[in-house]
Amino acid sequence: MGRLKIQPGINAIEEEPEENENTISDNKAALGCMINSEIGAVLAVMRRNVRWGGRYMSGDDQLEHTLIQSLKALRKQTLSWQHPLHTVNPTIYLQPFLDVIQSDETGAPITGVALSSVYKILTLDVFDLKTINVEDAMQIVVDAVTSCRFEVTDPVSEEVVLMKILQVLLACMKSKASVMLSNQHVCTIFNTCFRVVHQAGTKGELLQRMARHTMHELVRCIFSHLPDTVSDDLSVMTEPCGVPCMVQIFQFLCQLLNSVDHMAASQRSNAIDFDEDVPPFALGLINSAIELGGPAIRLLPGLLTLVKDNLFHNLMQFGLSPSPLILSMTCSIVLNLYQHLRTELKLQLEAFFSCVILRLAQSKYGASYQQQEVAMEALIDFCRVNSFMVEMYANLDCDITCSNIFEELASLLSRSAFPVNCPLSASHILALDGLIAVVKGMAERITNAPVSSELVPVNLDEYTPFWMVKCDDYSDPNKWVPFVRRRKYIKKRLMIGADHFNRDPKKGLEFLQGTHLLPGKLDPKSVACFFRYTGGLDKNLVGDFLGNHDEFCVQVLHEFAQTFDFQDMNLDTALRLFLETFRLPGESQKIQRVLEAFSERYYEQSPQILANKDAALLLSYSIILLNTDQHNVQVKKKMTEEDFIKNNRHINGGNDLPREFLSELYDSISKNEIRTIPDQSAAFPEMNPSRWIDLMHMSKKSAPFIVSDSKSHLDRDMFAIMSGPTIAAISVVFDHAEVEDVFQTCIDGFLAVAKISACHHLEDVLDDLVVSLCNFTTLLNASSAEEPVLAFGDDPKARMATVTVFTIANSYGDFIRAGWRNILDCTLKLHKLGLLPARVASDAVDDSELLSEPGHGKPLTNSLSNTHMPAVSTPRRSSGLMGRFSQLLSLETDEPRLKPTEQQLAAHQRTLQTIQKCHIDSIFTESKFLQADSLIHLARALVWVLGWAQKGNGSPEDEDTAVFCLELLIAITLNNRDRIVILWQGVYEHIANIIHTTAMPCALIEKAVFGLLRICQRLLPYKENLADDLLRSLQLVLKLDARVADAYCEQIIQEVSRLVKANASHIRSQIGWRTITSLISNTARDPEASEVGFDALVFIMSDGANLMLINFTACVDAARQFAESRVQADRSVRALDLMSGSITCLAQWAHEAREASGETEAAKTCQDIGEMWLRLVQGLRNVCLDQREDVRNHALSSLQMCLTGVDQVNIQNGLWLQCFDMVIFTVLDDLLEFSQGHSQKEFRNMEGTLILAIKLLSKVFLHLVTELSQVTTFCKLWLGVLNRMEKYMKVKVKVKGKKNEKLLELVPELLKNILIVMKNKGVLVQRTALGGDSLWELTWLHVNNISPLIQSEVFPDLSNENGQETT
Repeated sequence: MGRLKIQPGINAIEEEPEENENTISDNKAALGCMINSEIGAVLAVMRRNVRWGGRYMSGDDQLEHTLIQSLKALRKQTLSWQHPLHTVNPTIYLQPFLDVIQSDETGAPITGVALSSVYKILTLDVFDLKTINVEDAMQIVVDAVTSCRFEVTDPVSEEVVLMKILQVLLACMKSKASVMLSNQHVCTIFNTCFRVVHQAGTKGELLQRMARHTMHELVRCIFSHLPDTVSDDLSVMTEPCGVPCMVQIFQFLCQLLNSVDHMAASQRSNAIDFDEDVPPFALGLINSAIELGGPAIRLLPGLLTLVKDNLFHNLMQFGLSPSPLILSMTCSIVLNLYQHLRTELKLQLEAFFSCVILRLAQSKYGASYQQQEVAMEALIDFCRVNSFMVEMYANLDCDITCSNIFEELASLLSRSAFPVNCPLSASHILALDGLIAVVKGMAERITNAPVSSELVPVNLDEYTPFWMVKCDDYSDPNKWVPFVRRRKYIKKRLMIGADHFNRDPKKGLEFLQGTHLLPGKLDPKSVACFFRYTGGLDKNLVGDFLGNHDEFCVQVLHEFAQTFDFQDMNLDTALRLFLETFRLPGESQKIQRVLEAFSERYYEQSPQILANKDAALLLSYSIILLNTDQHNVQVKKKMTEEDFIKNNRHINGGNDLPREFLSELYDSISKNEIRTIPDQSAAFPEMNPSRWIDLMHMSKKSAPFIVSDSKSHLDRDMFAIMSGPTIAAISVVFDHAEVEDVFQTCIDGFLAVAKISACHHLEDVLDDLVVSLCNFTTLLNASSAEEPVLAFGDDPKARMATVTVFTIANSYGDFIRAGWRNILDCTLKLHKLGLLPARVASDAVDDSELLSEPGHGKPLTNSLSNTHMPAVSTPRRSSGLMGRFSQLLSLETDEPRLKPTEQQLAAHQRTLQTIQKCHIDSIFTESKFLQADSLIHLARALVWVLGWAQKGNGSPEDEDTAVFCLELLIAITLNNRDRIVILWQGVYEHIANIIHTTAMPCALIEKAVFGLLRICQRLLPYKENLADDLLRSLQLVLKLDARVADAYCEQIIQEVSRLVKANASHIRSQIGWRTITSLISNTARDPEASEVGFDALVFIMSDGANLMLINFTACVDAARQFAESRVQADRSVRALDLMSGSITCLAQWAHEAREASGETEAAKTCQDIGEMWLRLVQGLRNVCLDQREDVRNHALSSLQMCLTGVDQVNIQNGLWLQCFDMVIFTVLDDLLEFSQGHSQKEFRNMEGTLILAIKLLSKVFLHLVTELSQVTTFCKLWLGVLNRMEKYMKVKVKVKGKKNEKLLELVPELLKNILIVMKNKGVLVQRTALGGDSLWELTWLHVNNISPLIQSEVFPDLSNENGQETT
């Protein structure tokens, strides 16, 4: 290493004091003895040589050599020091040894012993910072050892001395007094050690290893403590060691990398191969310096500049080395640089990943397998750094001037994990590890800080120059997160615009104008920036546009040139950089325009040599011509350097350009072609010098590096990009894997993906994951195994996938949509295998009710046992192996049976444990916690599976599936009573479909009917707004096929009765009560169900407890049907009592209406009550025609009570008239007709009934005669009464063959009473009326037909007058 320009320093590096039991710095006697013994050792070795053993002759005196004299003189002093040791000048006891080391006359053995003595003094801390003159002592030690001289007698002794030199120099740096060394001395030590390393190349391997180790230790000592106070002044090299020496040493290490190419040509016959020699050695030293320097390097401009430019440029070159070792060390350095200095290395990191990692990790770019493996391992190391991918995305993918590194790396990992036409290998697993490390990092960030699911959409409402978008604060996530999202949106739109431009430039620009990325009126600068900063543009089209003669295109060209920074850049480098961005047009005029714009910009920024822009233009033309001449195969006679220089005479303002300048240009162009046709297909180009220079220029202007925190600000955007390939890659590896460790790795990845998808509300991604996982459960496959339960237990992959599917469903069910269908398919398969717990189809309100209620079919088999292996059999496959297990384990028999093997028992136990881990029942019992959208999709999935099972071939298995799905649907409906509104319509429609399409009793229709009743029973108390819909749904039960209704009539009415008794107060609509009473009345004629039905009706009507205005008519109709039922006569009588007793409620309601309401409202209510009363008596009228005498007669009594006991109801006269026509007259007419037209067997003792009927007529009429006499139609009513009495007088009823004359006696008597009352109340009086049709005349006309004597009895006075007149 030549002489270093060593820098002065900053505070010396302080090593932590090492505990040393042999420290003798505080013991003068011990120090003296130690130095005395070292003197003796040196003298002893010197005396071995005859040269030093005798005396030297000098004149007449014989004197000893000065080296021996100085040692002996020191010996005299060692045991007589009286002062404290720190007051003893170290040079006194060091100098004699140092003289021996520096002497040309001593041999290697003597020098070696002297070096050992100095090493001992240094390592035993004989002196420290408190010792006087310690600075001089340290410096003379360094000076003496670095200028060590000795006679070489044999190679071995020489190597020993070199080793001891290394030891002493390292001890100097590790000494407490090392802080006193100047920067110059530190550099000298480093220089000397490197010379030894260089010399060791021809020595033994031990010396080589030790020399390299010493260099590493030196670097660690020097860089272990960078000072807090930064001083980068290189002019103070004599100050105590610090930053200046570090800068010089680091610069030397970078230069060492530059000189590797020259070293490669040297001898390689050493014990260590070149590939494992100089590059790894230099890289190792640099890595140690960076590890120890850490983030403090950014505080030192000198060091930081070396890292950003020299070091990183070399790393880019070594990154493409064919040596795996060099590549590995290069990647390690870059990883350390990322950890400590990434904020300063944004574009350098982009270049490294683009030009090294992404090139080497893919075989298509010619990298060897070893290179691919090392590059992939390095990438995985980066991925394990939690912040890496986030920062790559935020800083590079979201920067319009940078590559999409995150996308490329994620794509690379996904593709590399795919085993394409080959078995799974370690490289696939390695890529998978990286991919999972990325998603696990995202999942961890979610755990650290939950994110908000609300993302503000990015919109560009107006034009803003996209290349000038800035962030207010790159350290505040509230500022930089929306900024990078906006920038990424712009970048995506620019890429779309580029795609449009490549197809049609005009339409491409119009598209960008429409998205506000270009102004409405195009300006040259915006178009130029679009060309400059947008990737993916067709460079041919860009070149044609820039070379066009149109004025606007020329302006764009000049603005385009202004976007380049050619500061301090060679002309050929600038021209290369310029022409890489587009294809140089072929026409000379276009070339001239392009080069004019380039030359103007270049001269503006780098005018050092060129006189004017014309000189730049001419020289640029000349370079283009030279480039064509040198690299076009069609040119046979190539231009020489002299020709090139000659062609460029007098172009620099009439003067010649420097010959050296032109020679350099010629060499550069000759060796490295300027590509005027840029390669548009190279996704990851190599880093050439011009690109690197441009990168360094751009790094000065690039936006600050965004450092990510532990929160998931951008994870949603990132995951949306990589989710699809990630799921596919993990799935493929999981499919091909055969080792459980790999299975678990994939499962961890699946769970991390599920967590991210759920937390960021990426429902489609979660659905895709569920679909993929369900395929691995083997539950969806058409099983070819004889015993699928055993096959499942023997398949760890299927079991792990099954647990994962249901874990995701339980943990992240809120965000599953279409995936529910696949989960249900798996659940159904487990049900078919008899592996589901009974709780799966239960609801959380009352689990025991599932097994106890009569309408829930057979209970599900619970094949999960916590103790012994249960008797498991798949549905309808009792002959299977599991059935045989059951027989073996549960029955004792002498009959020989096939016993299950231990393997089969173990497989079965694994199956049961797997199902227990799944917690499948929680999916449905805890469905009340699902978000609404997920719940709706779960219900739809159940309905779909139900429909599919119904459309099957009608096999028992299909029916069993349909029943199970319906149970699940009912369970989630009941568990979500608070959200029944979102489920009800679908549940109702499906149950209606089952009821409408089923004509025979079966388990499915049974489950549908009783499930519906159970839903209504459970939900009525909680959902008043849905009560009508719930009750209306029960009309489906009324539409059951007759055969189905008959089969389940008793159970149905039991459920209805339970519903009514529990929820009567919640039924508040007329239609609801009508439905309930219809269900009750349907049982009236059923011998088995009528008792329960009537009991429910009694509950409603008895004492008016649950009778209301809205249900009165419906209940009366139901009671009428029970009264008409011929099942039990006494029940008919009780039904009539219910009907007649309800009149009390009508009176009460009328009274309440009059008291509480206004006059108008009360009148309306009373009118309604009157209508109900009319409906009541009409019902009783119907029962009055019953064939059963006791029922018929009781109905007449009840009717009479309802007609005469309604004074408080205040029935209007109009209703009374209707009642006479529709009820009283009708029942009398009908009874009369039945008595004449039917035999006595059909209607027994009709005379008694007729008597009751005519009495009813008489009593009611008398009760109302006063009020009704005021109506205009009273005459008609009265004639109707007379007409019925006349008919009843003429009726002939035989009782036991004898004519009964009771009616003949009764009717006249009743009529007489009526007439007397009418007379007394002034209703029947004699009046004169024209036409002779007055009430008086009509009355007597009919009365005389009945009994002529009545008139004289009622009106005797009138009879006497008539007699006198006659006389």
